[in-house]
Amino acid sequence: MSTNDMVLQHLEAGLLTITMNRPDRRNALNPDMVSGLVEAARRAAEDHDVRALLLKGAGGTFCVGGDVKAMAEGRTPLPFEAKLANLRRGMEVSRILHQMPKPVVAQLDGAAAGAGLSIALSCDLRVASEGCKITTAFAKVGFSGDYGGTYFLTKLLGSAKARELYLLSPVLSASEALALGMVTKVVPDADIDAAARELAQSLAQGPSVALGYIKRNINNAEEFSLEACFDGEAIHHTRAGETADHKEAAKAFVEKRKAAFVGH
Repeated sequence: MSTNDMVLQHLEAGLLTITMNRPDRRNALNPDMVSGLVEAARRAAEDHDVRALLLKGAGGTFCVGGDVKAMAEGRTPLPFEAKLANLRRGMEVSRILHQMPKPVVAQLDGAAAGAGLSIALSCDLRVASEGCKITTAFAKVGFSGDYGGTYFLTKLLGSAKARELYLLSPVLSASEALALGMVTKVVPDADIDAAARELAQSLAQGPSVALGYIKRNINNAEEFSLEACFDGEAIHHTRAGETADHKEAAKAFVEKRKAAFVGH
């Protein structure tokens, strides 16, 4: 368990909830929070007791991105190489969330902006509250983008829409983001905690091996040839068919009841 009080972790019934915990700064990213996020994401990927992940922010906001106020305070600047290494190390959180063989749900309330939006886009599903504001934000503060946002948004929406959202940096409502396909569902503000947890918990109770293979197949489809994707699907489908979860699902289907998955 992490001792980083800026990134809280709670594991219950296979669901690891990771909470960004700087509510006074709307969960803006600073070095301690970033290192805590990377540590928590690695734990989620490696811990066999973790079957799904819910990523959220404390205090009614997901994450507004980098701590621009701290940047503007003009602390002693680091050499270019050190800044580059620090940023690249922190960006690993997006890669781990995207590639881990477990489903990841982001709970978007308040605002998801800049690197915060990038991290949310690296997740598999996004549940947004009606009042959430969503924006790339980078151009407005003189940055080009980080944490994989340009990659994920281009894959998700295509290059034309990604160019528009990055170059013009509009602030989208949750309903506008839903219409574009940036979020999975939108719920009333009062329901966001319950709705996001319910979705994430349903995945934690699902056939986790098969869900991991589904995620890998879709990631492969974004990068590999048709033949390579066929090969991957065949391998993963066969392996999933040998799991206890598949046998339980087949039995439950015949018996006309809900399957009780065990995660292997």
